[in-house]
Amino acid sequence: MAEPRRLEPVSATELLDLVVDRVRAPAGDSGVAPRRPVVLVDGRSGAGKTSFGRDLAPRLGAHLLSLDALYPGWGGLEAGSRAVHETVLRAVDPGYTGWNWDADRPGQWHPLPTGVDDDGPPLVIEGCGALSRANRALADLAIWIDLDDVERRRRAIARDGETYAPHWERWARQEETFAARERPRELADLVVAGGYPPLAR
Repeated sequence: MAEPRRLEPVSATELLDLVVDRVRAPAGDSGVAPRRPVVLVDGRSGAGKTSFGRDLAPRLGAHLLSLDALYPGWGGLEAGSRAVHETVLRAVDPGYTGWNWDADRPGQWHPLPTGVDDDGPPLVIEGCGALSRANRALADLAIWIDLDDVERRRRAIARDGETYAPHWERWARQEETFAARERPRELADLVVAGGYPPLAR
């Protein structure tokens, strides 16, 4: 596998433009029916995945799926990662079972608008655990966002408040177990250093 391209701190606009160009680059005349592009965005909690996904999706005309919508609770990173290849990216009846965080139980089934083998709108999937080996095999572009631990925690708590604070260590252990097994950073096409700098509004 080729070494991922490492991007030292760049502006949000530069990063978004680069990714859009990569996704839209012609694949050539392979004689194979086109399918919708799939972009995976991963990184540890607080690195900027959610902000990046929200900024990228409209530029691609893409459907955005945040894994927060389907993790089965605070111990659900692995299950959320598996759901990507088991149901979200399957060829027939793609979709996912949501998670009702308030009731702490499974929610409704959410069908996705098209199968992965169809020529439909792009799909951007962001979240911890998005970039496993099984998921990468079904995607067109994979991005890993790096940020130091102190700043990640500051961002995450500022974003989610004290709701997240009691779960920080538990979630971090799941991230570490996943990263040790899947090595998502090495699977990425692009590695963004210094976190995602939110787009100026």
